[in-house]
Amino acid sequence: MEREEFLKVYRHSLSHILAKAVIEIFGKENVQYAIGPQIADGFYYDFMLPRPLTQDDFKPIEDKMHEILKRKEPWTRKEVSKEEALEIFKDQKYKTELIKDLPEGELITTYSTGDDYIDLCRGPHVDNSAELLGTAFQIKSASGSYWRGDEHNDQLQRIYVYAFPDKKALKEHLAFVREAQERDHKKLGPQLQMFMFVDTAPGMPYWLPRGWRTYNALLDFWRKIHDRHGYQEISAPVINNQKLWKTSGHWGHYKENMFIIPGVKEDESDYYAAKPMNCPNAIMVYKNDLRSYRDLPFRISQVDVIHRKEKSGELNGLFRVQEFHQDDAHILVSEDQIASEISDIMDIASEIYGTFGLSYRAELSTRPDDYMGDINVWNKAEKELKEILDSKYGAGNYEINEGDGAFYGPKIDLQMKDALGREWQMGTIQLDFQLPLNFEMKYAAQDGSVKQPVMIHRAIFGSMERFIGILIENYKGAFPFWLSPYQVGVVPIRQNHNEYAQKVVEALRDAGIRVEVDYSEKNMNAKIKNFRTFMDPYTVVVGDKEAADNTVSLTIRGQKKQLHDVPLEKFVEACKKMNKEYMKELITEM
Repeated sequence: MEREEFLKVYRHSLSHILAKAVIEIFGKENVQYAIGPQIADGFYYDFMLPRPLTQDDFKPIEDKMHEILKRKEPWTRKEVSKEEALEIFKDQKYKTELIKDLPEGELITTYSTGDDYIDLCRGPHVDNSAELLGTAFQIKSASGSYWRGDEHNDQLQRIYVYAFPDKKALKEHLAFVREAQERDHKKLGPQLQMFMFVDTAPGMPYWLPRGWRTYNALLDFWRKIHDRHGYQEISAPVINNQKLWKTSGHWGHYKENMFIIPGVKEDESDYYAAKPMNCPNAIMVYKNDLRSYRDLPFRISQVDVIHRKEKSGELNGLFRVQEFHQDDAHILVSEDQIASEISDIMDIASEIYGTFGLSYRAELSTRPDDYMGDINVWNKAEKELKEILDSKYGAGNYEINEGDGAFYGPKIDLQMKDALGREWQMGTIQLDFQLPLNFEMKYAAQDGSVKQPVMIHRAIFGSMERFIGILIENYKGAFPFWLSPYQVGVVPIRQNHNEYAQKVVEALRDAGIRVEVDYSEKNMNAKIKNFRTFMDPYTVVVGDKEAADNTVSLTIRGQKKQLHDVPLEKFVEACKKMNKEYMKELITEM
């Protein structure tokens, strides 16, 4: 049996053991058990119980599970009719509902362990509980969940359990979880005063001054790279009439995910919507003038705010929001420019990700069954994309997702790996033959004919908010110098040192360094501690000697040693160097 299939089978089997344990503890007459699937690091089971669970319940449940496994009870699979299933589970509300929803003729199977527990399940499962004795599991949490994910249904209690093949694997996973919790951007971001959320704007982050400084540092970096590659940045209206969204296809295919501003006309012609995507904006700019082959590639970039409606339960800090800034670019090219332009985009992605020390891999998604456009154009595009990936990564060193492309064109997705080894779907490069057709986009070709361009949709960060959330976790809040909200904190030892501290601040600000200073009468150590709490890369301390010698003393984030008698001019130059070169590490010798 393959490892993934093995994990699925034993985790799913353990979910039945959990259900049996809960029933034995609370009594069968007091428990309604719903569903218990396996998940990435274990499994969960949903219950209706006579009282809310607390952490004090976790160990007794785990102990009962171990007790059940030691009984080494066989598992029995049985095929039953719908009528038999309804009779077996007549006292179980949720099982009964599931059975009634099954189509006629559907194969129904039950699994029983021992004489007192039976569950409705497709399986497969282990043959005997003895097979699970070597596994390791630990209850993660108990939380509320709606039956079938519908907030109008009963609220159940969901018990999450970590489950792994052995104690070593479980221990390693728990260490990973602890590290992930310490890096959690939803905790670190507010602690570092970078962003906040307010219930009047769910899923719409407030960027606080510190966070906005990091946002703008990231955006400045992005802009410099795109300037070098010939992109023109625009900004366009956030709200547009439904006419635009009908032409683009969003009104017909994406309306439920859009924030709509209703009008009064029955035909909805006076309805507006906040934009969920930027592509129609770039098209409007392209169509603002007559275009020829000399204008291609026509590269438009924008980082406007966009809105997408999400279910409240799916919101997740900066990772899943309803308002965000997407680092979009839309390029109009002729068919013979596709390969060279995508190769250039891949170079941009490598430069950007490499600056952060983040590795990534590419996936190619090809023509789906419901594709639109000329199949010969599709074949040519897919062939060229494969050739690009072959030349950059080597044949076979990227994944091909057959039939997983968008209906309007094939795409390349970039999967990025962070410090914890987690993969994130970040950049995407999509070919689009359909929108240029919908909007009747044209250009005058070199031979005098009129042709339709191909549109390339692409993003590198995907979402500025999401990427910053990933960076917070990747760096554990200790950003590289060039990305830190404040790069230097200045501490005058006493009030009479404030004048020299001001000179230091002005020298740093004149050099484009983000600096903060504490002129208060607080104790020097309290001031230093405050800047360390916010993870400023350098804390500059100045007193009589520094003022007399035009020097600074430094404490460096993450370093025990201090640097003394550093000439102010030399420190400023070191800071400028780290900004200019986007250095990953702090300079520790000056």
